[in-house]
Amino acid sequence: MKYCSQILLPGAVLALVLLQGCAVGPNYQQPKTAAPPQWNAPMAGGETNLGPSIASWWKSFKDPQLDSLIERAAKANHDLRIAGARVREARGLYRIAASRLGPTIDAGGSYARQNQSKNQPIIRDLNLPSSVPFENNVYQAGFDASWEIDVFGGTRRSVEAGKAEVTAAEFDRRNVLVTLLGEVARNYVEVRGFQRRLEIAKKNLKTQEEALAITQDRFKNGLTSDLDVQQAATLLAATRSVIPLLETSIEASIHRLDVLLGQTPGTLKAELSQPAPIPALPPAVPVGLPSDLLRRRPDIQQAERQLAAATARIGVATADLFPKFSLTGLAGFQSTSASDWFNADSRFWSVGPTVQWRIFDAGRIRANIRVQNARQEQALAVYEKTVLTSFEEVENSLIAYAKEQIRRRSLEDAVKSSQDSLHLANQLYSNGLVSFINVLDAERSVYLAEDALADSDRFVTENLISLYKALGGGWETLERPSQLAQAGTSRRSTTDSAR
Repeated sequence: MKYCSQILLPGAVLALVLLQGCAVGPNYQQPKTAAPPQWNAPMAGGETNLGPSIASWWKSFKDPQLDSLIERAAKANHDLRIAGARVREARGLYRIAASRLGPTIDAGGSYARQNQSKNQPIIRDLNLPSSVPFENNVYQAGFDASWEIDVFGGTRRSVEAGKAEVTAAEFDRRNVLVTLLGEVARNYVEVRGFQRRLEIAKKNLKTQEEALAITQDRFKNGLTSDLDVQQAATLLAATRSVIPLLETSIEASIHRLDVLLGQTPGTLKAELSQPAPIPALPPAVPVGLPSDLLRRRPDIQQAERQLAAATARIGVATADLFPKFSLTGLAGFQSTSASDWFNADSRFWSVGPTVQWRIFDAGRIRANIRVQNARQEQALAVYEKTVLTSFEEVENSLIAYAKEQIRRRSLEDAVKSSQDSLHLANQLYSNGLVSFINVLDAERSVYLAEDALADSDRFVTENLISLYKALGGGWETLERPSQLAQAGTSRRSTTDSAR
């Protein structure tokens, strides 16, 4: 890291410094981060190392309803609006910092009626005649200007930090967008998954009701005992108890989608109440290489820009160790009479350089430098942790996506086997070859296997959504940076016109 010389140089060298200036504090260098050559998780779920095409990853599910929800969320979500406002705030702060590089000019005017003391020092000893007026009017108008020359770069470091913070705020908005897309898709999949489980529960409930009716009829005819009736009723009640929980989960997921879309809970109920399939998986999922992640994940880019801002803040604090050079000027008109207020004889002016150097502050400046150094260390640690966390999230998502597909295939076999077992148990029971407990066990197995398979279908899709989110996809399509710029411009135009 390069530092400006911290010794005040005399003569011509000082003049050269005044003309060119320098910036104290460390010059920022982006940290070098080593990415693994490939992912550790095996590509066992349809993933490939090809360059990821995840700018519009939700469209790979071929679900128009999901596409519509995501588009509406990107326009109305409150977290996204808050992040957009933070971007505009950062831009405003950057402009405030940049404005300090130029001079400031103030204009003013005043009128006062004043009476001077006749007994003030010197005047009292002059024995002035009584005709000399001590009470008069004072009219004054003019301009005063000041310009602090940024010799040691404190202001330029502040501008550098402000610019980095603007970019960090923009990446933060992208990160909010990535999270939003994942949340909308996940809650939508939950709605469809719970609806599928509800359908399975109701179908099995109907089957168990029919089995109970048959058992009751056989009991009336003396073909079975009351134990079979009670066991069938117990299984029916247990299945019926699951339905309210599933209906509650459906409502909660729909309400969450309402809030994500910036709407009152219940708005989407009519739209989503009709059951639909869980979005189908794409045939292949290109995930790219780990090195691609460093350039694509907004949270990594945000942490890197925050590190750059923290580095620049060290220079801002260090500049307080050195003197501050300013050019000041004052010009205007002053008179005791309004009739000759703006005459040539009423003019006054002054111009010249000033130097201000704080020589004692009980260690405040050096303590602030240590504070900024500590904050830079924190920002570096946050950046490194964010990189590692991003790799972890992708690795975990790859494993979860692949393993859940394996689990799903096993559950498909379990569903088929349990259905065959139920069919066989019913035949054997009808012929009096097995007890009714075998039928109940088979019915219970069918329901549990079908419910687990539906849940696995949901988990597979949610794991893929988590993978897309971990890869940092989606902001490229829906960020709309031009709209942010236009919003900021329109607000500035409104403010300027108000002035």
